[in-house]
This record gives sequence, structure tokens and C-alpha cells, in this order.
Amino acid sequence: MRSIPPVGVGVIGAGNISDEYLRTLTAAPDVEVLGIADIDVVRAAEQAARYGIPFSGGVEQLLVLPGVELVVNLTIPAAHADVTLQAIRAGKHVWAEKPMALDRSAARRVLAEADAAGLLVGNAPDTILGEGIQTSAALLASGRIGAPQTVLTLMQGPGPDAWHPRPQFLFARGAGPLFDIGPYYVTTLVQLLGPIESVFALGHRARHHRVVASGPDAGIRFPVKVDTHLSVLTRFASGVVGTSVYSFDSAQRRQLFEITGSSGVLRVPVSGFDGDTEVLDGDDRSTAWASVPPEGARRQRGAGVVDLARAIRSEGEPRASGRLAYHVLDVMLAIEESTVAGSPVSIESTTTAVAQVPPEWDPNARTAGSRDEQMEARG
Repeated sequence: MRSIPPVGVGVIGAGNISDEYLRTLTAAPDVEVLGIADIDVVRAAEQAARYGIPFSGGVEQLLVLPGVELVVNLTIPAAHADVTLQAIRAGKHVWAEKPMALDRSAARRVLAEADAAGLLVGNAPDTILGEGIQTSAALLASGRIGAPQTVLTLMQGPGPDAWHPRPQFLFARGAGPLFDIGPYYVTTLVQLLGPIESVFALGHRARHHRVVASGPDAGIRFPVKVDTHLSVLTRFASGVVGTSVYSFDSAQRRQLFEITGSSGVLRVPVSGFDGDTEVLDGDDRSTAWASVPPEGARRQRGAGVVDLARAIRSEGEPRASGRLAYHVLDVMLAIEESTVAGSPVSIESTTTAVAQVPPEWDPNARTAGSRDEQMEARG
């Protein structure tokens, strides 16, 4: 009996983030990276050579490359929706980096065109599939801390201009701490606590210009076009309430994701794919925090692409879906709107629960057939 062939993947965008994806995807048996494209074709060729990818070139060439079924869109935020739509119109399933779009209408167009074409859309972040957050989800679902009541999240630091070689786009529309880092937190909030009903936010911009600290653009002064500190109050449809800070204006680096329940507290390792979950059963004056190691196979960035590829073959739905990403985008845009209006903003969209990932789910396991079998299946 012939096994199902791996899913042919084409990557658009050969920048810094492509390394993290390609390390996972070139090692995952259920996908085969057939090509990489970039506006800078030299950069695309360098990445192709580094990872043994047979094709490099421009976007239009990649979209007609034989065998490509799934496009991984790693372009800058301002280009996400346009590139995703271009891929959908070429008949490709798409995984895109966050955010899925810069406005609701573009995001709705992505979902509508994908549905009409019978194509799947998945979206970063895929850290929610990681063994760390999944272990937290299992503990929460088991009732370990009772019924969730409140949540506190903090993301503070000096900003990516301190280390990124080309940080300008991270301070442009569609980025900043809210759209660059916020998706990790908001997506995890929704996964663990359900859809968000309303937000109330204040924004602040400490500096209107920044200077690149390192790399080829070191010393270049560039404008800051978004708020670099946001304080947000959140109400969930479940009744849980939350407080969040997203900041590129702090010399203090701090990350915290803490859910308080009726009988304890859960600290979620939101900064990556692994990490221990910390649990406080009772009062911290009488009870020590317990560390619960992550359970499950090791996962890295790109795990969501593998999950999407398996959904394509099984005719299912990806966990980190476009609909989840749309709700997250809707929430983040509402946060921006609240900073302008000075009042709460209701969230019109909703989303369904994200299916938990079994501990044995392994992106490096083979479920779709070998490369030789793929070639045979293609004729």
C-alpha cells in the first residue's frame, strides 16, 4: 500500500526568521521544502544553499514551482495579507507569520478566499503547540488550580533596536510590542481561557525616534510609528478578567504569564516552546511553588507548518488556524482603538477552542511517506 506523500513547501521570505523555520522544516519527514523566494534573490540563494533547498528565486517563480502545495509566508507584517492572497490565488495552502494582516478587512478577505478555494490557512505563533504551553493547558483543564478567575501577563524590555540588525520594521505599523510580541500572549490567552469579549487600553511612546545599535545599519536613526508601551485590561467571554503590559520602553526585562484560579496559581512558560509550568497550590506563605516539567516531544518554530501539512493530508483543520489568528488580530486592533478612544472596545469576533496536542505528537515523526515515495506518487 502506497503511503501518503509529504507536503511540498515553498518559503517566501529569506530573512532572519527563515533560519528558525528551515531548521525544523528541512528535518521534518512530513514536509519537503522545494524552494525559497525573496525580493532579494541573492539572499534567497544563500538560504537555499545553506539548507540544501533545490530552488531559489522570485515569488512568481516559486508559486508555479511543481510540487509546491503549501506556502510559508515569512515576509514583513505589511506584506502578510497581500502575499498570502497571492499564494491562495495560485492554489496554495498558506502558513503565515504573525500578524495575519494589518486590518480586519484584509484578514477577512484571506479567510473568505481560502474557504472559497477549499484551501487551509494557518498562522503564527505556533508556540501554543509547544510542550510547555500544552502542559499548562492540561494542568488547567484538570482543575489543578480550580476555576480560572484572573490573569496577569507582562512583557517588558528595551526593544529590538538594541539587538536586531534591521529593526526599523519592528517600530512601524503592524509591529511594535503589541503586534510583534502581543500575538504570543494574546493567542495563549485565548487558547487557555477562551475568546475575549472586550478590552480597555492606554498607550505611550517614550521616544519618537530610535537608533540601530548593531549590524549593517548601526547608527541609523529611524522614526517610531507605534506606541511602545501598552497597558491593557481584558474581559473574557467566560468572565475571567486580565491585566497585560506590552513594552519596548523598559530597562527591566520581564516576562510573566500567571493565571489565578479559585484554589491556586499557574505560571505558564509563554516565552518559547518548552519550559516548566509553575504551580502554587494555596497560599505562598505556607506553600512552595512546584515546577512541572513539560510533557511531550520536543517542538520548535515550524511545528505549526507541520501540523498544517498533516491537516492538508487528513482533510482536517490546523490547530493554529486562520480563524484563531483573526480573533487575535481583532483583539489587538481593538486594543489600538481603545488607546485612541479612551474607552473600552467590544470584540465582535469569537473563536472555538484549540484542540489540545497529545504529548506524543512529534513534528519529527514520519506520518506521510518518504521522499522517494513522494516522487513515485507524483508520477
